[in-house]
Amino acid sequence: MTLTRREALGLTAGAAAFLTLAPRIAFAAAEETEAAIKAFTGGATPASGKVSLDTPEIAENGNTVPVGVSVESPMTADNYVESVMILADGNPAPGVATFHFTAMSGIAEAKTRIRLAKTQNVIAIAKMSDGSTFMDKKEVKVTIGGCGG
Repeated sequence: MTLTRREALGLTAGAAAFLTLAPRIAFAAAEETEAAIKAFTGGATPASGKVSLDTPEIAENGNTVPVGVSVESPMTADNYVESVMILADGNPAPGVATFHFTAMSGIAEAKTRIRLAKTQNVIAIAKMSDGSTFMDKKEVKVTIGGCGG
């Protein structure tokens, strides 16, 4: 089979475009997740407790995984939740969402849907007004077509 010059250039351009534009699967390394946690907490190690993460144990569709987070706090002017960050340690970018609260929020609770690339840990970290931090972590198993994964 003989290729003409035009066909060869077309194949080369097509291959170059594919390699340049093809989605690259790059999952967040544990170091990236730890760096995001340290940046959020100011280098402090979060304690367990106060934060409650509500995720399904098994998600049949990784595109829309429901996630809820709540933090025990009196939500007074002196003692309230400033912010809550949600991370997914297996996604290309570990930071998924950050919710900000004030004492006037009344409760520190949020719900959303996130996309998970594969079975991984979902982590919620709460930063309190006094600078203390708390964390909860849950593993979410993402199945493909409901067949396990």
